Amino acid sequence: MSNLPKIDKLLKKQALVAEDTGMRNLLGYAENIVAIENAIAVVSDLKNGKSRIFAGRLGKVLGIDDYANENSIWEKKILSLLTEEDREEKYLAELRFFNYLRRVSRKSRPDYYLLSKLRMKTLGGEYIGIIHRMYYIYAPDSDSITHALCLYGRQLFDMAGKSMVINSLTGLSEELTSAGDSSILSKREVQVLKLIDSGKTSADIAALLSISKNTVSRHRQEILAKLQVKNSLEACRLAKTMRII
Repeated sequence: MSNLPKIDKLLKKQALVAEDTGMRNLLGYAENIVAIENAIAVVSDLKNGKSRIFAGRLGKVLGIDDYANENSIWEKKILSLLTEEDREEKYLAELRFFNYLRRVSRKSRPDYYLLSKLRMKTLGGEYIGIIHRMYYIYAPDSDSITHALCLYGRQLFDMAGKSMVINSLTGLSEELTSAGDSSILSKREVQVLKLIDSGKTSADIAALLSISKNTVSRHRQEILAKLQVKNSLEACRLAKTMRII
């Protein structure tokens, strides 16, 4: 099951208050950084559900041109160049990054960005190493995300893991692995989800945990909200993928 719908839904649910001036500044920055780094930049407008790609010279190697996508925040042409494994790893890393930021103070959230190691297929048919950096741009309250900036460049150094979260202010970094997934749900929510996965009904769970059915229902809703899934079956599948249960 792809993790794309989960991170897509998370981002679209943001209460966005974007300003046109901020968008113009971000587009100008992306255009300049592409020229300086020979990279590819993608600016995603989460409020209006569209994105803008600045291909740069790396785009010529990968067969990507500048274009504006008015229908999606996802750079589908770029994603199509990834191996299926790397594409799913990218979605999972972004889901983990989003949840990681929920545990960071609002004031500090803009200091963090995601760093991932990918492979992309060139026009010549070979796969080359790519470093992906993703930044969220926040509204003044540092709570609502207004835009996302993705930068793709040639891999110039090796990384021990597949993805890391970096604090650009302190220089501290942390690898994003399944070890951090356990903090997404509370211990009680993990208990409830494990019982759901074993086939127990809400009444069964209430009796086993000595809580009311209303409390079980509340835990169910919290689990669906945190994992951004539609039902308990999807929650169990995703939780297993992320090794939460």
